[in-house]
Amino acid sequence: MTMNSDQESIPDKVGDALRAQRFQMLEDIARELAGDVVFPTSFDAALRLRKEMQNPDLPTARIAQIVNVEPLVATKLMQMANSVLYSPDGTPARNLQAAIARLGVELVRTTALAIAMNQLIRSKDMAIFSDLTQTLWDHTLKTAAAARVLARNYTRVNPDEALLAGLVHDLGAFYMAYRAAQYAELRARPDTVKYLIMQWHESIGVTLLHALGVSEEVVNATIDHDQPRAVPTTLRTLAEIIYVGSMLDADYFGRAQREGDPAGGETAIARQNFAEVLPQIDADAQAMHAIFI
Repeated sequence: MTMNSDQESIPDKVGDALRAQRFQMLEDIARELAGDVVFPTSFDAALRLRKEMQNPDLPTARIAQIVNVEPLVATKLMQMANSVLYSPDGTPARNLQAAIARLGVELVRTTALAIAMNQLIRSKDMAIFSDLTQTLWDHTLKTAAAARVLARNYTRVNPDEALLAGLVHDLGAFYMAYRAAQYAELRARPDTVKYLIMQWHESIGVTLLHALGVSEEVVNATIDHDQPRAVPTTLRTLAEIIYVGSMLDADYFGRAQREGDPAGGETAIARQNFAEVLPQIDADAQAMHAIFI
């Protein structure tokens, strides 16, 4: 096996030394989260848009002016408004203002955040973890699609709020991968990073979502979302939607790691209980992949 530059220049750490490196990263993250969270540069546009659109009563024309400053966000909003997700009959939104009117302010804010997450995993620093982050991104889109479909078909929960919760439920995992990429020893050990993410991403994600100003309902829905429990047969809350939506992704590495068999346990039960909407979830997830490429 060819050694990468990190492995050549950094003495290999094992045992207590490697554990110390892991804890150093966690301590650094804890220190950051205790103060003012510094988000990656790729989040700048999303944070700026979210801040400028805090007022839910902003006129659509003003929102369009704000979004137009970020061409990538504007392009993705047009794609989303004209996708089968939000235009099942094919009626086009012919300009950005029409797209925003169709989607609503909160979905505009959500889309900006999803773009920021996608830009983060595509950054040069994250290339070393490309397999891990691509799996996380696929799982994020699958969970978001599932949450939207489940909310729409089984509950009174706003489907767009469920979509947002699905998109951000693993934000802590993305942030941890971003931070791990700054440690040479961890860049050379993706399995160690995966282990740390599985152990800590939920609590870290909650703090990040608070810092982003995400609603309490969405934040609460992400708490302990990967902790095994009985799969509900009737969905009532956003938290139940996110748990089931996440469970429906049988290929997610967290599922395989916890159960040993990615097709067994809670995943099999969830897929049986909600089998009738699986084709719609798959179709919506594919549509989201087409938008956020």
